[in-house]
Amino acid sequence: MSSTDHLDSAPQHILLVTGMLGAGKSTALDVLEDLGWETIDNLPVRFLKAMAAAPGLSGAPIAIGFDSRTRGFVPDEIIGLVDRLSHQNVSISTMFIDCSTEELERRYNETRRRHALASGRPLAEGIRAERDLLAPLRNWAEVVVDTTSFNPNELQQKLRELYSQSPSTPMTVTVSSFGFAKGSPPLADLVFDMRFLDNPHWVDGLRELTGLDKAVGDHIRNDPGFKSATSQILPLITDLLPRYQAQGKSYVHIAFGCTGGRHRSVFTAEHIAEGLREAGFSPTVRHRNLGSRTSDEIEGARR
Repeated sequence: MSSTDHLDSAPQHILLVTGMLGAGKSTALDVLEDLGWETIDNLPVRFLKAMAAAPGLSGAPIAIGFDSRTRGFVPDEIIGLVDRLSHQNVSISTMFIDCSTEELERRYNETRRRHALASGRPLAEGIRAERDLLAPLRNWAEVVVDTTSFNPNELQQKLRELYSQSPSTPMTVTVSSFGFAKGSPPLADLVFDMRFLDNPHWVDGLRELTGLDKAVGDHIRNDPGFKSATSQILPLITDLLPRYQAQGKSYVHIAFGCTGGRHRSVFTAEHIAEGLREAGFSPTVRHRNLGSRTSDEIEGARR
C-alpha cells in the first residue's frame, strides 16, 4: 500500500456541535478553530450528507455547528441521517452545549438579545420550548458540556481539555520596539517603557546609529538600570508565557518603547528576544520606528 493510499484511507473526523441558544456554541467553535479544526456554523442540514461523502476532504478535523435556527433542523431526522452517514471514511461524533433555563434567562436579559423561539411569548417559555425540541439530541450526544456555572475562560479550558489535538503547539510570540513620540503604543499584551535608561541620542557618535549597532548596545548595557531591569523583565516574561498558553492564548505581543524608537527600545527588544530563544521560545522581532528620522525636537530635553 502506498503512502497516498494510507492517507486516503484515514477517516475524516467530523464533530457536530449543537445545544441551547446562548449556551456557548459560538465560543466552542472559536476554541476548536484555534486548536486547528476547520469550523462551519449553521450549515443547512441537507448539505451534511454531501459534505460527508465529498472526496478529498482536508484531513483536518471539521466542527459543524447547528441549532434550532438552522435550516432543516429536525432532531430525529438529524440523528437518522448521521447514523446512515457513519462509515469507514467518516468518523462523526457529537457534542451538546447545555445550560440551565435560569442562567439562559439571565444571559438573554443581560445582552437584550431576542430568543428565536420566544417570539410573541415570554422568554422562559421560549427556552423551555427549545429544550423540549432539543431533548433527543441531548440524549443522543456523546459529550454534553453544561455551561451553567462556567465563565467564558472556563468553557474554553474545558473544550481545550476535550478536543486539543496538539496541546504542545507553541504560541506565536512577537517582541517589538516602538517610539512613544512616533504615535500611540501598539496594542500589546505587555508594554515596557525603557525611557529611564540613558539616551544614546545625546551621545556624540551614537545619534545616527540604532540599537542594532554594537556601540549603542555597549552604551545601553553600561547603564546600571539596564541589567537591573532586564534581569527582572526576562524571568517575568518566561514565567507568564506558559501561563498564557495554558489559558489558550495563541498570540502574545511584548512591546518595548523609548522616545524615538531607534535606540533603547530596539536594543532591549533584541536582548529580550535572545533571552527568550535561549529559554526555548521562538519570538518574531519587529521594530516599528527603526527607520524613522531622529531629531532633537522628538527626543526632547537631554536627561
